[in-house]
Amino acid sequence: MSNLKIGESKVIESRESQDGTMIRRRRVSLDGKQRFTTYERIERPGMMVRKRSGAREAFDRDKLSNAVRNSVGKYFDSDLDVQNVVNRVEDLIYGMNEDEVPSSVIGETILNVLSETNEMAYVRFASVFRGFKTLDDLEASIIEQRTRMQERKKSDAGGSAVEG
Repeated sequence: MSNLKIGESKVIESRESQDGTMIRRRRVSLDGKQRFTTYERIERPGMMVRKRSGAREAFDRDKLSNAVRNSVGKYFDSDLDVQNVVNRVEDLIYGMNEDEVPSSVIGETILNVLSETNEMAYVRFASVFRGFKTLDDLEASIIEQRTRMQERKKSDAGGSAVEG
């Protein structure tokens, strides 16, 4: 399959992702012997990431994806769940409309998305990102996550509670 080229194949099925950011195409070689999948994604304008050291590098979605997968991937049922987290983080970061974003903002954005999707992944990522040194650090993070969850439940309930 290494010599196979997209131009030497035909599309047999196309499907848009649920969030509309990607198209998955099932393809077959022109001789009909090989099937494979390609993905099309919207290419976003360049953005720079400012590291803690002061160094700057181009934002790299693959690097973000690998970081999330390696640090908390085992807390998700599939790679698709990980990619949904990455998509959400990427949307929020690009939604800031900045040419340069500190890496710390990216880390906090990941934490915010994880806090909405998977509490264990949130605590695990927080332990590395925030550099926990003690059990008190871990406990504070758990308390923070529980508080967020309670606030989210209250806001989801809206005004349904009757005060008396």
